[in-house]
Amino acid sequence: MLERHARGDGATAIDGVLIGRATRAYENSASMSGTVLALVAQGAKTLALGERVFEYRAGQYLVASVDLPVTGYYTEAPALGFGLLLDPAEIAELLLQAPAGSLPPASGAPSAIAVSDAPAELLDAAVRMLRLLETPRDIPVVAPLIRREILWRLITGEQGATVRQLGLADSSLAHVARSVQWIRDHYREAFRVEDVARLAGMSASAFYRNFQAVTAMSPIQFQKQIRLQEARLMLATRPNDVTGVGQRVGYDSPSQFSREYRRQFGLPPSRDAAHLRATPAATSVP
Repeated sequence: MLERHARGDGATAIDGVLIGRATRAYENSASMSGTVLALVAQGAKTLALGERVFEYRAGQYLVASVDLPVTGYYTEAPALGFGLLLDPAEIAELLLQAPAGSLPPASGAPSAIAVSDAPAELLDAAVRMLRLLETPRDIPVVAPLIRREILWRLITGEQGATVRQLGLADSSLAHVARSVQWIRDHYREAFRVEDVARLAGMSASAFYRNFQAVTAMSPIQFQKQIRLQEARLMLATRPNDVTGVGQRVGYDSPSQFSREYRRQFGLPPSRDAAHLRATPAATSVP
């Protein structure tokens, strides 16, 4: 079913449901993770978040509860995957409906990305969701029901702590997510960690500790990742303006920009831009 319904943009006729497909292995791609469930049906992938590396393959799923800069590549291809965008409001609603005492209390800030083996109940719900693509008239009524079931399986599953915090407005993860969004919106600007901690409603020490736990990076490292990914997107359309692109994303020193870009993507900016323009885009989910 995944092969039959895969499209070039990864979208499907069901809102929030994605189908990923990759035909080649070992091609690095840098992107934002999104807040998503990614269930692998065929193939395998490695994903790097800061210094953490996550490997997942057919029969396993990944959840990402904060939109973070990641680098990944398929280690086995062709690959196929089922994706579901995670909505904090829907998760919050399910948490309110959960019977008292049925869920463990939150403890600390979990990692924003986690991998587990997919239980049979989750696989069954994903297959039933995909079957709706064969009967489009059923989608408006049945898809929301299956979506709630999938979210419930995640909330009560092995990585439930990561997913539950996505729906808790006052969780440590929610505070970090707000600061992540602020840094993404202001990635060109220099900032003090103390000021961003204040925006997140935390002391500087608590903020730094929780930010590291969730993102596997310091706030400054996170900003650098965003700058470099934005630069890469710009270079795809402005390959001859390396210095200008570096300045646009916040680098005052062209040599520093080139050095950090090469360290991140393996090629200097001009060569990587040429490679990007020569390589056809691949469709994938995290």
